[in-house]
Amino acid sequence: MLPRTSRTALCLTLVAISAAPLVAQRPTDPAADSARRAERRIPDAPAAWYERLAWRGYAQIRYNRLLETNPDLNCQQCDRSIGDNGGFFLRRGRLILFGNVHPRVYVYVQPDYGSDAAGGLHYFQLRDAYFDLYLDAERAHRLRFGQSKVPFGFENLQSSQNRIPLDRHDGMNSAVTNERDIGVIYYWSPSAAAERFRTLLARGLKGSGDYGVFGFGLYNGQTANRPEANNSSHAVARLTYPFELASGQFVEASIQGYTGRFVVPTRTAGVTFEPEYLDERVAATFVWYAQPFGLQAEYNIGRGPQFVAGSNAIESRRVEGGYVQAMYRITKDRQVIQPFVRLHEFRGGKKMELDARRYDMTEFEIGVEWAPFSNFELTALYATMDRLYEDAANVGNRQKGQLLRLQAQFNY
Repeated sequence: MLPRTSRTALCLTLVAISAAPLVAQRPTDPAADSARRAERRIPDAPAAWYERLAWRGYAQIRYNRLLETNPDLNCQQCDRSIGDNGGFFLRRGRLILFGNVHPRVYVYVQPDYGSDAAGGLHYFQLRDAYFDLYLDAERAHRLRFGQSKVPFGFENLQSSQNRIPLDRHDGMNSAVTNERDIGVIYYWSPSAAAERFRTLLARGLKGSGDYGVFGFGLYNGQTANRPEANNSSHAVARLTYPFELASGQFVEASIQGYTGRFVVPTRTAGVTFEPEYLDERVAATFVWYAQPFGLQAEYNIGRGPQFVAGSNAIESRRVEGGYVQAMYRITKDRQVIQPFVRLHEFRGGKKMELDARRYDMTEFEIGVEWAPFSNFELTALYATMDRLYEDAANVGNRQKGQLLRLQAQFNY
């Protein structure tokens, strides 16, 4: 028998000899390997399913209690950590699985591990699960099936990852709480417009993404993660176009509207209500992208359910609201700094809240977003709020106050 040292040397020699041809066969030049495969007429293997999909996401951590003047001031729709007993808050935690699994099929699934609709924390819940079916080889026409954003309003469609203010404004976000619902939507995106939608995102100009120049669809109408509550669907339509001026300035203008019948989900005992309510709005949008100065404005009007204290009933009433926002984009040493101001107002009922609460509110915000590198953003915002929101248990509930809000966002 060979000594241990000799046996070890022999084993290493055999391993080296057996591995040598494998190393020699390993391609070192992708171009040369491709030519070699062509000469041998070896077809390229189709990509495996996991090579057609990718992951990305972002998370937002907030604190809202600095310089707070009224702990009774809160906002159920925008940020539940505002006000008394609020602390550090994981507002969003998104993981997005997406990709083209076929030349005609695109998949997008986005769960969230932030807060849930009832105010609980760290619930893993579905935000998006939609599937685009392209109707032509140029991918200009597509049908979107599943739970996705309803094409109503620029800021509603704009990702929270890209939006500068911390929350969407009450006026139009109250039309489609959580911005999403289940349905089927047709989108038309001609190639020139689709390229501009991509450019706005690629340059960091806070675009909304490609939701088509024209969109039309049907959806349940009770908002995301809620079952249908009646036997009728909502219908929505939107027309928008991203213009590029001779100077290179991008400008976008939109009109949109929806209509349907809505069932108020939660009501106080003793409040008079109808089985369902007319729920419809129309809106206009204008966006002058920040190059470097930017201006953004939206306004909507319509009808919907609203609590009326005088009759202790939920009635069909007028709803209206909107905002105007100005911002300035500064780039220095690959850092991006964007100061901004926003004024928004809303009057009407919020159909998803208890008794379709009546609101009459005005809010002014001034702040700045700082992105030292692409994977991190810090936003500081000082808000002055005047909010009246009343239901059967809180008639005449008007709260005023100021607070400093902070958010750290991580992109991954």
